[in-house]
Amino acid sequence: MKILLTGSTGFIGKALVTELKQQNFDMSIAVRQKTNLFSDEVKQFVVGDFGSNPDFSASLSGIDCVIHLAGRSHVIDKAKASVLDEFRKINTKLTLNLAKQAVTAKVTRFVFLSSILVNGNQSNKPFLENDTPNPKESYAISKYEAEQGLLKLAKNSGLEVVIIRPPLVYGNNAPGNFGRLI
Repeated sequence: MKILLTGSTGFIGKALVTELKQQNFDMSIAVRQKTNLFSDEVKQFVVGDFGSNPDFSASLSGIDCVIHLAGRSHVIDKAKASVLDEFRKINTKLTLNLAKQAVTAKVTRFVFLSSILVNGNQSNKPFLENDTPNPKESYAISKYEAEQGLLKLAKNSGLEVVIIRPPLVYGNNAPGNFGRLI
């Protein structure tokens, strides 16, 4: 199986690259700019700014599965633009742009890293797969919109879509809120 990974330079992505290499998967990464984080055995495709509808066609050639981890989780300059619009640029539009190009390239599976926040911010019981989504914040709304777009694309194209809604992911050198808590 040939895999294309986005978000490889992020917290989860770096760990996944290491694991996929250890498992001897045929893997390449799509990045905004060349990175020195990985050995030369990881093939890199530089696609440019993720916010400007990049062309992934070269990186998708011969790929069986896309694992899409790239996403925006923070907006630094809230005065710059609508916070929801900033999240949508990467979490929704980039995701759907990549998925449409994956369909054109005849990719068979698309794995999307969403967020448990799509289910809501709190619950008195564990969230379940069949719970009604209830995104409250801009980040969660943008992830949910991407999920809905992917499911529609899958229905119309035959692309197998896998959506993962992880809770807080943490570990050594965790970024974001968990890193601040430590």
